[in-house]
Amino acid sequence: MNRTDRKGLPPWKMLVSVLVAFAMLAAACGGSDDGDTASTGDTTPNTDTAVDEDDDAAEANSDREITVALVGNDNITRMGELAAEFFTPQTGITVNLTVLDEQTLREVTTRDVGAGGDQFDVVQIGMYETPQFGANGWLVGLNDLAAESDTYDIDDLIPAVRNGLSVDGELYSSPFYAESSFVMYRSDIIDNMPDAPTWDEVAAIAREIDSDEMAGICLRGKAGWGDLGAAFTTVLNTFGGTWWLANEDGSIGASQVDQPEFAEALNFYVDLLNDAGEDDAANSSFNECKTLYEEGKVAMWYDATVAASLFPEDVVENTAFALAPTKETPASGWLWAWTLAIPVSTTDQDAAWQFVDWATNADYHELVASQDGWRAVPPGTRQSLYERPEYQDAAGAFAQRTLDAMLAAPIDNPGTTERPGLPGVQYVGVPEFQDVGTRCTELFSAAIAGSMSVEDALADCHIIASEVSS
Repeated sequence: MNRTDRKGLPPWKMLVSVLVAFAMLAAACGGSDDGDTASTGDTTPNTDTAVDEDDDAAEANSDREITVALVGNDNITRMGELAAEFFTPQTGITVNLTVLDEQTLREVTTRDVGAGGDQFDVVQIGMYETPQFGANGWLVGLNDLAAESDTYDIDDLIPAVRNGLSVDGELYSSPFYAESSFVMYRSDIIDNMPDAPTWDEVAAIAREIDSDEMAGICLRGKAGWGDLGAAFTTVLNTFGGTWWLANEDGSIGASQVDQPEFAEALNFYVDLLNDAGEDDAANSSFNECKTLYEEGKVAMWYDATVAASLFPEDVVENTAFALAPTKETPASGWLWAWTLAIPVSTTDQDAAWQFVDWATNADYHELVASQDGWRAVPPGTRQSLYERPEYQDAAGAFAQRTLDAMLAAPIDNPGTTERPGLPGVQYVGVPEFQDVGTRCTELFSAAIAGSMSVEDALADCHIIASEVSS
């Protein structure tokens, strides 16, 4: 998962209203036109007609607005900027962005959407929440809306991503970007990394190159089921461990936190961070590791594949990529998508869908490319992106490796033991995991920080996990 976090935000939300000045409207309608269509090369009369149509739509919808809950990261921040510059002038629909840190976003959206609240018209959720919320009847199904759209093309979605966001064939959220996980490493420093390494190989390399100036590896250590919990659970899976057994009906069985495989995985993770990890690892997640890697303070980083599309050019030039490390399983990379979904409680479903369609269709890829280059396009959602020669040229260092990692992600069988709930790799697809994973990773983070022992963290976590066993 792209586990981003905005340090310093209050536990409630930071509201950022995306308001558009009339000057932006004039700029967006001139020259290159909308930017999110393929009409840049049209003749002047056709362009003028399109502009007139946009003006008419904007004027008709000038009193409409939607509120969107989002997590703060580079891709999402850029989408908000482009919405202000292009979407609102085209449609007249004002987009109010509520930007939250990841943990707060999960708590707020689960509470509001689950209770039928009308705080948000669009919510950013992930592959963990989507099938659960969809099955509960909390989200608007998107199949019919997509079929009626001239721009969406539901069949262009990468099948593994579409399946992970569907229930009984109904798509319940639209992927903005999708990812697996892999190892990113300094190719000018490390020359012995296998294409498909084991965790033992990764750990040995990290310890060998670790120094006072440059840590050997960066791993998530910040508490949260989608922060430390995501990276650690992929390690747990491939070490042969699991959070719970599955009962015959798929419900949560006995906690497995007290089993040797779980202890081996957590001890390995903590020891590696203590021996060769980044400073203040207990407070590090995606954003912190990304900064450290870009600044040359860590030699390798295991995290979301989307990171590669966010690196500056000079960082990409000195970076190579390896598949997620394994131990007892043939693959271990996660599968995740950050998506946009429409709660059934929205008061303006049409406006909400217009925004979701705009932000997640292939035309948006064209818009981002026209503004920031093809390498900056949000990856992992549409087959057409990986068929674009321009994208292959710009993102050749990581495009195929990202796609390979996503296709290899063992979402239906992530470990060596059958698990309860819906499919998932870096999480257990049951509602209880959100609370259990967060509480347990608070303990694991404390063990990373050295404020409690791994043994005590495991014992306390086993009690927490056993509370929901049946």
